[in-house]
Amino acid sequence: MSNALQAEDAPQPPKVLSTPLEISGNLRQLQDSHDPLIITFHERSQRFQSYLVDLDREKNMIALDEMIPRDGERYLLAGEPFKVEGFHEGVRIAWESNGPLTIDESNGSRCYRGTLPDEVVYHQRRNAFRAALKLAQLVNVNLDGEKLKAPISGKLLDISATGCKLRFDGDITGSLQLGQVYDRFSADLPFGKMTAPVELRYLHFEEKISTTFAGVRFHNMSGLVQRQVERFVYQLQREARRFDKDDF
Repeated sequence: MSNALQAEDAPQPPKVLSTPLEISGNLRQLQDSHDPLIITFHERSQRFQSYLVDLDREKNMIALDEMIPRDGERYLLAGEPFKVEGFHEGVRIAWESNGPLTIDESNGSRCYRGTLPDEVVYHQRRNAFRAALKLAQLVNVNLDGEKLKAPISGKLLDISATGCKLRFDGDITGSLQLGQVYDRFSADLPFGKMTAPVELRYLHFEEKISTTFAGVRFHNMSGLVQRQVERFVYQLQREARRFDKDDF
């Protein structure tokens, strides 16, 4: 079971996209899905979050939403080179800055406009089976660690051998930081509690339903915890196949 899961999870080699059609097509996925972007400046360790808010292939133009936290704006205006990284359905889509960006507030909101990147790295990082839990059997999770003032409780939405997606009530985005490792994540699996450090890779507050969604990647898991996760994923995978057969 373990070997099969590891084989499924083997990373695929990255591709470099260089035609405007390929580049704009893949960036459009990030825009349409409102996938968060992580911006890092070459000489700095801090990470900033943004979104792709506009893209025009004919005009060779791209626009990024106002950075969170806003401090990053001064590095951007100073012309410091930066990297942008987003994830769409398990695929890493990343590019380097391509010249300076300008601030645009013409539509009532602040964004940064510049030219389309010359190259985009497209990397299918994981091909692991991602098992979704049914609404009636969502697993309780707890996010805790030295970087948090207080533990945060939520629900497990789906899980793979490498990470999972979580749901929390209300807006908790102010308490969490993208790229941060939280050393005490726990989940109440059917056969016992698992505890492991996780790295926060995705964070989005959905205002309409007052819910925060987070994506985490397991970080330096012990062999015991890895076997727990694989056992749970395998169990969900088996149930999903059984339900598919029943439907058929």
